[in-house]
Amino acid sequence: MGGWMALLWLLEVIDAMSGHAMDTFGITPREVGELRDIVPAAFVHFGFDHLSANSVPLLVLGFLAALSGVRRFLAVVIVIILASGLGVWLTAPGNSTTAGASGVVFGLFGYLLIRGFVDRRAVDVVIGVLVGAVYGSILWGVLPTTAGISWQGHLFGLVGGVAAAFVFRRPREA
Repeated sequence: MGGWMALLWLLEVIDAMSGHAMDTFGITPREVGELRDIVPAAFVHFGFDHLSANSVPLLVLGFLAALSGVRRFLAVVIVIILASGLGVWLTAPGNSTTAGASGVVFGLFGYLLIRGFVDRRAVDVVIGVLVGAVYGSILWGVLPTTAGISWQGHLFGLVGGVAAAFVFRRPREA
């Protein structure tokens, strides 16, 4: 997770130094050519404040999710990025651009929240309960309450994380 965070901060430094040229990797809805930006959009932010808001929850939730194995974690993140990005592409208002790791944050939140129940592992249930207690208030972010904030990315990231918990559930031991 430290490496991922370093990459995000390095990309934002490069973006700032280039006059925000990397902001073009954000997702503009319903333009077919923008489908290629679904993955890069999760790594680009609209300024250091935007990146700062995502950094701590991404670091904490990512670390907790990665405890179940790096390969599983990477697969979960890929599902979340694709679900969040496609959801934004399909439903965000026209003439808008969406970028940032908040869809991943919401996805990891959803994944951790239910993973223990899906896998039927007590330790993961406890982690999910703690994650819900600490970060549960982010659920307000899936509602269209703040202009300029992509509730669509948040909502579809959350859905992607819940789906990933089911897709990548551990087989039950006999």
